[in-house]
Amino acid sequence: MKKNIFIFLLTLCATVNMVAQEFIPSRSQKAVAKSTDALVIALPAAALTGVLVQKDWKGLIQGIETAGATAATTLILKYSIKEMRPDYSNTHSFPSGHSSISFATAAFVQRRYGWAVGAPAYALSCYVAWGRVFAKKHHVWDVCAGAVLGGASAYIFTTPFAKKHNLTIAPTADATHIGAYASFDF
Repeated sequence: MKKNIFIFLLTLCATVNMVAQEFIPSRSQKAVAKSTDALVIALPAAALTGVLVQKDWKGLIQGIETAGATAATTLILKYSIKEMRPDYSNTHSFPSGHSSISFATAAFVQRRYGWAVGAPAYALSCYVAWGRVFAKKHHVWDVCAGAVLGGASAYIFTTPFAKKHNLTIAPTADATHIGAYASFDF
């Protein structure tokens, strides 16, 4: 009986090892993985640029707190749980760092500056999450956990900019033009 269990386990390990070595990502999976790698840098960089241009120093501190909490929690979970990635490259699948960072950024800009900038950031974050699953870097639950973790961090540390500065955004239109009106107090 013990011999059969040993042979079964040995066969299972050999099969998993063969599957792990045979995974070869397609060109589209490689391209999507590279685009998500670029977006996970571009989203926080764009948010930081916006904060600095507006000289929103309180927002800068809140962004740093959000980023720090998101990164620390993500890394602690990754190195504690040790879930195998779908492509068998390593055991750092849960939670998705790309998703936690991109959703933390999206939630930060949405909470701080409103839906006008938050909606596009969330759309890009959704692409990042989808792309990580498509590229076989994460399971669906990994990206969902990353999204919740990043969003929660932003909602804990970020207060709306609009309330402090009396931000008003309104659409405008006449016979020949359409646009938006924005004003806030310094």
